[in-house]
Order: sequence, then structure tokens, then C-alpha cells
Amino acid sequence: MAFPQAFYKWRPHPWHGLVIGPDPPRTVNAFIEITSFDLVKYEVDKETGYLRVDRPQRTSAQPPVLYGFIPRTYCGDRVKSLSKKAERGDGDPLDICVISERPINRSEVILDARVVGGLQVIDHGEADDKIIAVLANDPFWHHAHDIADVPEILRHRIIHYFSTYKLVPEEENKIYIETVYGFEQAFDVINAAIADYDDEFGQ
Repeated sequence: MAFPQAFYKWRPHPWHGLVIGPDPPRTVNAFIEITSFDLVKYEVDKETGYLRVDRPQRTSAQPPVLYGFIPRTYCGDRVKSLSKKAERGDGDPLDICVISERPINRSEVILDARVVGGLQVIDHGEADDKIIAVLANDPFWHHAHDIADVPEILRHRIIHYFSTYKLVPEEENKIYIETVYGFEQAFDVINAAIADYDDEFGQ
């Protein structure tokens, strides 16, 4: 039996094989690794592109939003230069949190995300920014174009989660949020991460 040529194509690696998005840096693709229902930390395996179990969540807190990364980005020297207290980039794709009014309970999905801001996170001296976005075609969030358009209580939940999700009893917390920023700085961080990716892996 003869199969069509497309049958033999490999699944693209979500970090390297997907495009950045339809209109970066405003609208980007987000590959979702973790949903707000997950009590286990999953992350993409850099070699295979499949999700790997990293660890159970350390605390009882659950992620308040969808969490993943923007394809073809990399946190290197340019991202680090935008974070005054960072010693280096974290060497990973740029993280993104996506807000959706309807609950999405599946990971390993791709969605269009409209960028509204971000968190400048320092994790053990590394720049580990978290871009904040809304589901681009979600009518509930059609008005959201800047971080100020996200309700304060939801911003506080996101900030609290990333301030505490790596806490270990009786150990010093070495992750903190330096600042919360709007869409203009988020655009700079995304463009820096795109340039860092090109430097690291080629266009």
C-alpha cells in the first residue's frame, strides 16, 4: 500500500519547528506545557520535543493561567541586558502565560496569544521573564491590550504564583519578581529573545 508523502513527515519540534506567530511581537504562538489544572510541572524535552515530567508542584498552589513558551525564542544575552539584576539569561525559550475566560484543560496545544505585558523574574541570578498574554480570539478579553486591562486580583495571583512556586521549606527563596511591565517592554523582551534565538541557532 502506498502512503502519501506527507505521511512520512515528522512532527515538528515545538521549540524549533513552529513559527513565532502571526504578528510578533503583538500576537505570538504559545505552546502550552501546563494548564491551571496541573499539579505536576511539565516542560518540553529539548531533545525530543515531547513533554517531560519535571517534578510535582512543590506547594498546593495551582498555576492561575495557561503556561508555556513562545517558539523560536531564547533567553540569552539580549534578554539578560534588559534585566539589570540578572547575571545571565536562563538558556530556555521565552515563557508565556496565557489568560483564557473558558478553561482549557489540555496541554501540548498551540494557540494565538495577544501580548499585554510581563513579569521580570530573576531566578537564581538568571533572567526568566514571563510574558503575559490573552487568548487572541477570546471575545471576553477583546478589550485587553495592556497589563492594566487585566484585573488587579488576577495580576496578583500570577505574581504570587511565580514568587512562591519554587519555595522549599527552610531554604532561602532565590526567585523574585523585579518588576511588572506593560506591552511596550514585553515587545522589547520578545524581540530580544527572537534575536538571541537567531544568534544561538541561526535563522
